[in-house]
Amino acid sequence: MATRATGAALLRRGFAGRVMTPGDDGYDECRRVWNAMVDQRPALIARCTGPDDVAAAIRFGREQGLEIGVRCGGHSILGTPVADGCLVIDLAPMDAVRVDPEGRRARVQGGALLGALDRATQPYGLATTAGNVSHTGVGGLTLGGGMGWLAREHGLSCDNVTSFELVTAEGTVLHVDAAEHPDLFWGLRGGGGNFGVVTEFEFRLHQVGTRSLLADLYFPPEDAAAALRGWRDLIGDAPRRATLTAWVGTAGDWPHLPPELRGRPLAGIGYVWVGDPEEGRRLLPALRGLGSPVAERVEELSYLDLQTMDDSAEGHRHRRYWKGHYFSEFPDDAVRAFLARGTDDPDAPYLPAAGLQSYGGAIADVADDEAAFSHRDTLVEFVAAARWPDPAEDAERMAAARRYAATLEPFAAGAYVNTLTDEGEPGVRRAYPEEKLARLTALKDRYDPGNVFHLNHNIPPTPRG
Repeated sequence: MATRATGAALLRRGFAGRVMTPGDDGYDECRRVWNAMVDQRPALIARCTGPDDVAAAIRFGREQGLEIGVRCGGHSILGTPVADGCLVIDLAPMDAVRVDPEGRRARVQGGALLGALDRATQPYGLATTAGNVSHTGVGGLTLGGGMGWLAREHGLSCDNVTSFELVTAEGTVLHVDAAEHPDLFWGLRGGGGNFGVVTEFEFRLHQVGTRSLLADLYFPPEDAAAALRGWRDLIGDAPRRATLTAWVGTAGDWPHLPPELRGRPLAGIGYVWVGDPEEGRRLLPALRGLGSPVAERVEELSYLDLQTMDDSAEGHRHRRYWKGHYFSEFPDDAVRAFLARGTDDPDAPYLPAAGLQSYGGAIADVADDEAAFSHRDTLVEFVAAARWPDPAEDAERMAAARRYAATLEPFAAGAYVNTLTDEGEPGVRRAYPEEKLARLTALKDRYDPGNVFHLNHNIPPTPRG
């Protein structure tokens, strides 16, 4: 294997982008991910400008025997794309978004962030389903499925992809759609980054306007069970433009709360509506009829403001951990476990916050066998999320999140691959039913039998020999 210096020189030959090694200006910034617990030092970072650069980096990495990671937005909790000593294929320079407003299509390079997609489409009142944090990478979100505020009306992000441009483990550039390489088209819609590097997506766009409505009612957790049960029962009949949300945690210094509630445990129920806010307000009486909240927030937002509402102001400075579940039903015992946050002691330290987000609608309209994404019968998704600045708290914070998730696991029906953390193979088996996992393994055998792309929630090929 070449030394770092000679390796970088070899890769730079005919490479249009920038190759970085430890000590280079910008290296530390490019190896950072969203989770400050991750402090890995790749041997080389190849900042690619197009599919030819990606292909060259893959071929070089294989020739040199380097592990290969693929970095889009850097939102992997585990930070797997930036492993020690690996070659990182950094797609960040490939961030262009081209919109065809008449054809209602967007062509999005593999390194673009969700915010860039939204900013490019919203001048026309158009959008496609994207996640709830604008600095998430389009690639990672979409390849795992892609839940967002438009999903109940227009399907998941992966349901709105019409074609992919993909670089394979052999360094071959493929156009992938329903007619060309239909097996890959199936697998890329929910199968993660196991089959190649997507350098461009083409998305279907929808006329959604530029406005939205946010509604939240807040309760003391000990008084919230009846309201949360009623909220759960609204999901089946809620209009598709409404995504129902629930939350439990410790309130921040939020201006919509009276001072006496800030910093205290609270639970919330509500919804997000994309479209005419006046139309969205018609759902308010049903929500308000579920209980007597101690505070209320009803706010009209632009769609762009909605899409950045959950962005992390602290950037990449916090340490993070989360656990997630899918539920096809959410019985009363699950309601109680959700509100308890994994403990009988409401004053226990290090308790994570958690949220619920409703599925159904257009997500469930797609037949289960049409794409690798699974669990389309999900009623709600649960995520317990912890963030903290002090490394001394790592073990306690993660243990609290695990305990919380464990109390809800008996009611769970699966997991979303994009919220998996350190579950390993058992987590992948929760994300995909056995028959789908077999089909994904066969796809891996065909397109990446050497498991070049394994720094992810991996679907390994069939063992040889």
